[in-house]
Amino acid sequence: MDKLAKTIDRINLRVGKIIAWLFLPLVYVLVHEIIATKVFAKPTAWAYDASYMLYGTIFMMGAAYTLAIDGHVRGDIIYRLWKPRVQATIDLVLYLCIFYPAIIALLIAGWSYASYSFSVNEKSLQSPLGPIIWPLKMVIPATAFLLLIQGASQVIKCIRCLQRGRWSHES
Repeated sequence: MDKLAKTIDRINLRVGKIIAWLFLPLVYVLVHEIIATKVFAKPTAWAYDASYMLYGTIFMMGAAYTLAIDGHVRGDIIYRLWKPRVQATIDLVLYLCIFYPAIIALLIAGWSYASYSFSVNEKSLQSPLGPIIWPLKMVIPATAFLLLIQGASQVIKCIRCLQRGRWSHES
């Protein structure tokens, strides 16, 4: 079980690090638009579309990475005071009762949303260029899938903590 959890973590860490490279084109697009607008008074027609698509991809695809590194916001003012087995029990219940139903719903709805968008070759109505947006919508089920498998890793870690009495990252 530990090997599976580590493999899932490695996948999501790798995906997160690859997706992080999208910040470079995002920064370029934003700086280009600022210079084009403020210095040359010639805003571009494409920068808005590129920026929301890049940012949306970074934000969504970074969710599983953030879960893998335990970076999501947690009300841990009390949580950190609990013993590891109590933490693991609460985490496990929350993963099974809240996380999984929500992520499965996101996967199903996201797939339906994205596949429809692909089938009609949906274009954005928010800009004059009207770029295709189904690739951005495909990020939704991809994110849900990565979160689903990362959730499995987290559940394994909770079970192992309940068995050992400590989190695997503790010595």
